[in-house]
Amino acid sequence: MTDLAAEPLARAVGTKTAKALAGLGLETVEDLLRHYPRRYEEPGRFTDLAHLTAGEHVTVLAKVAHVSRRRAASGSTWVLTATVTDGHARLTLTFFPRQARAAAYLEHRLQVGQSGLFTGTVARYRGDLQLVHPDFLTFDDVDAEAAALVEAAKPMPVYGASAAIPSWKIQQAVRTVLDPLTEDDLPDPLPEEVRQAERLPGLVEALRGLHRPHDDPEWRRARARVRFEEAFVLQAALARRRAAVAHLAATPRPARPLGLLAAFDAALPFPLTAGQRVVGAEIGEDLALPHPMQRLLQGEVGSGKTVVALRAMLQVVDAGGQAALLAPTEVLAAQHLRSIRALMGPLAEAGMLGGAETGTRVALLTGSQSTTARRAALLEVASGAAGIVVGTHALLGEAVQFADLGLVVVDEQHRFGVEQRDALRAKADGVPHVLVMTATPIPRTVAMTTFGDLEVSTLREVPAGRTPVTTHVVPADNEAWLDRVWARAREEVASGHRVYVVCPRISGDEGPAGVEDDPGEDLADDDGRPGPEGGGPGARGPALAAVVDVVEQVRRRPELAGVAVGVLHGRLAAEEKDRVMAAFAAGEVGVLVATTVIEVGVDVPEATMMVVLDADRFGLSQLHQLRGRVGRGSSPGLCLLVSHAAPDTPAGERLAALAATADGFALATLDLRQRREGDVLGAAQSGRASSLRLLRVIEDADVIARAREVAGRVIDADPDLTAHPALAAAIDRWLGAEREEFLARS
Repeated sequence: MTDLAAEPLARAVGTKTAKALAGLGLETVEDLLRHYPRRYEEPGRFTDLAHLTAGEHVTVLAKVAHVSRRRAASGSTWVLTATVTDGHARLTLTFFPRQARAAAYLEHRLQVGQSGLFTGTVARYRGDLQLVHPDFLTFDDVDAEAAALVEAAKPMPVYGASAAIPSWKIQQAVRTVLDPLTEDDLPDPLPEEVRQAERLPGLVEALRGLHRPHDDPEWRRARARVRFEEAFVLQAALARRRAAVAHLAATPRPARPLGLLAAFDAALPFPLTAGQRVVGAEIGEDLALPHPMQRLLQGEVGSGKTVVALRAMLQVVDAGGQAALLAPTEVLAAQHLRSIRALMGPLAEAGMLGGAETGTRVALLTGSQSTTARRAALLEVASGAAGIVVGTHALLGEAVQFADLGLVVVDEQHRFGVEQRDALRAKADGVPHVLVMTATPIPRTVAMTTFGDLEVSTLREVPAGRTPVTTHVVPADNEAWLDRVWARAREEVASGHRVYVVCPRISGDEGPAGVEDDPGEDLADDDGRPGPEGGGPGARGPALAAVVDVVEQVRRRPELAGVAVGVLHGRLAAEEKDRVMAAFAAGEVGVLVATTVIEVGVDVPEATMMVVLDADRFGLSQLHQLRGRVGRGSSPGLCLLVSHAAPDTPAGERLAALAATADGFALATLDLRQRREGDVLGAAQSGRASSLRLLRVIEDADVIARAREVAGRVIDADPDLTAHPALAAAIDRWLGAEREEFLARS
């Protein structure tokens, strides 16, 4: 990278323009060049004005149909009104110049028959749509008539803009820095041999094709090149991480024919699914190698990931090591402890009365433990008596010392920061094997981007005996249906079952539920209602359901008279959470009003019904996880999604899709298509803007797969990128050391 591309924009385009561009996150010349057009207006084709909506910030291409000016009633200003049209619909432009000379100048520029671009925020006045004081550029503003005709015949780039700087001013700024640019000013991350093999233009040629195309094929070819470049740089970074890990040494943990794992398998009361056997063999082979396993285990809801992870942990214990299972919440850690001990039985009670001689112990470490319990657990961990250690962030404390940490299992990895995962890895004497688990289905292309340095194992098959969950959408304004919801809840409790009621917030005066325990980032705002942040006093639309309010409402429901109603959310003390869950599991509590703290890991086989209030506030994948908490026993499950969203809104369509299918992978793909993809590299953790500007992880699956293959060959031949400095610089610049480490640790 030369100084020109890294040059501050103030030097290149002036202080005023640079300040406006900074509001879009554009600080350097390269930032501006990488601010690609959002779309292109076709020559001679006007914007469809009939589909504009109030509040929308737009740039429209239209023709002036009428202009008039008059003095305002106050007499101190003028009012100039212009009507523009696309040939069918019309849009009003309104200006309030202070002087007659300014009004006359505007009228001269906006002559009838003149075509131009008009930018502003759409407002509604007396039933009509209008732009007030819009920025505009007419084709006659181009200096020479011949130049105007040439420009009018080209595709016109439209940029993501702001009120401070309209699209065409961005276009002018881009041209200022692009026109004198040479190949030496902007080294190409794509090696020449890759460009030739893939028949792609060079970087500067591609930038000119994107920002100043002569025709549609030119910008489409340029966009294809940049998409491949984004995929290639990312995949090269991932390939470099894979190569680095392959050269690290780790203690092999091979399986023992007659060890703890064999005893566990023999005692299992149910057969493993075919998928569990295949994935288990993959993990077992990885653990036996002399370099660290880096594997992602993802699975459909209820597919038995815990059993697979436990078998891996037992293989490591058989080989003389210890395994640590890091869970994001105390509720989930406690659930894992109960599940593992229940599955292992006497094998988890080594040295205890009735314990198996070949067994081990399972210890729990959480932040809320008593001093006595914590000391006992720390001793078991340090001595090696506990082969399996389950815990929350407390596992990361300085006082926690392992005898021989051989395997780190991270459950729900997206709930942990980079530093937290790294701190647990550092507790091993060498490099531990790593198994990352997620219950959120991940489309293949997302796995190739977010988890491209990990081998991916997928469980799709649900064990025999799991009953399907029926899902229905309930309109929140239909009182008769809501009455039936609570009547059905009473019927479930009367039959010996349990009912969850899920709310998006803890209380009405707080933000998203459970900062520590509940993933608020999945809450969506795509139907116009305020999200949890905006649901307080004065917010538009009905207030979002909050646990502390809903629990009292549920207790007052006549249908649930005499039914014990419990409360669970992320801000309760750990002892209270455990007490509530134990009471719910035992049937002492029939209805549990909770936040999404129950989203993963909570396993109460008697729970058969879930009511999700304000269901339109959650993402598809999160809703799929929530409904996976019911129907885990022999009785069928029922999930009712109470929603204010109209059926024809994106939120309404999302809920209808959830009700129509139980395929978590299909839902995850739909969720990603419907919502902004964001930065699959973890921008929230690195604080940087997205490095994927044009690449679409769903639609561009073939591009990603091809880039992965090509990047792998480049890294195999040049692992340190000594011969490819521009590619190395692009990885550092786009990903940065922090973000590349995120890839390594995800």
